[in-house]
Amino acid sequence: MTDPNTWSTPGGDTSPPRWGERVDPSSDGSVPAGPASVPVAPPGGSTPPPAPGWAPPPRPGLVPLRPLTFGEILGASFQVFRRNPRTTFGTALLSQVVLLVVTVAITGGSAFLAFGRVEQALPRDRDAVLAGAVAIVAASALVPIALQVIVTALLQGLFVLETARQTLGEKLRLGGLWALAKGRLGTLVGWSALLTAAYVVALALVAGVVVVGVALGSGPSIAVGVGVGVLLGLGLLVLGVWLTVKTCLVPSAIMLERMTLGAAVRRSWALTRASFWRTFGVIALVFLMIQVASQVVATPFSVLFSVLTSTLAPTGDVTDPTFLALTAGTYAVTLGITAVIGAIGSVLQAASAGLVYVDRRIRTEGLDLELVRYVERGGRSTEGQPDPYRTPEAPLAPTTHPGAPRW
Repeated sequence: MTDPNTWSTPGGDTSPPRWGERVDPSSDGSVPAGPASVPVAPPGGSTPPPAPGWAPPPRPGLVPLRPLTFGEILGASFQVFRRNPRTTFGTALLSQVVLLVVTVAITGGSAFLAFGRVEQALPRDRDAVLAGAVAIVAASALVPIALQVIVTALLQGLFVLETARQTLGEKLRLGGLWALAKGRLGTLVGWSALLTAAYVVALALVAGVVVVGVALGSGPSIAVGVGVGVLLGLGLLVLGVWLTVKTCLVPSAIMLERMTLGAAVRRSWALTRASFWRTFGVIALVFLMIQVASQVVATPFSVLFSVLTSTLAPTGDVTDPTFLALTAGTYAVTLGITAVIGAIGSVLQAASAGLVYVDRRIRTEGLDLELVRYVERGGRSTEGQPDPYRTPEAPLAPTTHPGAPRW
């Protein structure tokens, strides 16, 4: 695939001048004018040549190497998906399909075997066997959840790397991304597991307050318990959103700067300082677009199957072959839509977070200069500078990058 955004000079020279270097627009672009070039009026009163200008920041790949606007981050997130669909969408879709198959096989198989024992149990033992069957099914559901956590973390790390390389005009296959991610995926999975555990604890806390209030109370005290649970849930929701935004750049720091988990959390916290609402806007908008797209695609099929079921199997008899076929078709289509939307969403979420990370480092540390030097070397690393994203840590300046666009 050719990159339509490859930069070239007006004269056809493919080696651009350095960002900020003065060039003479009247020339063919191959000879940059000196920093102190001043046009001299020609003899005879002819029209003077145009004044020299500044070479624009290069755009070797996904985005211009300068501070990014809100729209550029959102647009480039979709470009990550479109520029390398085989590596991004293909990998994500295959992962989603495998997860769905494993989930159905484990939970469905365990439920079939467990409740089959209930049917075969003696009447006096049926209650005990039923309790054991419920416990087995609940335990089997933990396996797909654990796999979902692992797969989500792996995809996020790979797509962050893909976004960063596309920013430099590179496009890698899955094997190349996997090689770059070597040694960091365990840390990323640990971070994903830690987040999942925090969500489970928060949900259990809210549910526990409601259950205790209902179990121990009566009349008005039940309403008080439910009200306290609702308020606690809202408070934890706000806290969760805040922490999610503050730590959304942890995967990027782990994968691109190869930091430890603690250092990556501190890094994300510092990079999002004074940029909370900008980061929140990107994350929230991408999440909202994914949810809306999922509903828009799934709703027509749900309505269609509902109409077909009421028309072709109006009795609702679960033993009717037509009813079983329509029900199976409904679930199959729903799972297919879930897999496709989930695959697209995983790419967009990881890409948008990676672009926010690049933008924050450009604005606070001048990362664009390192990226430009890397591009000018033809994408070659030098001794002591193995990767432009792994520059030595510098204190975050409170000032804004000169000429940075406002969101």
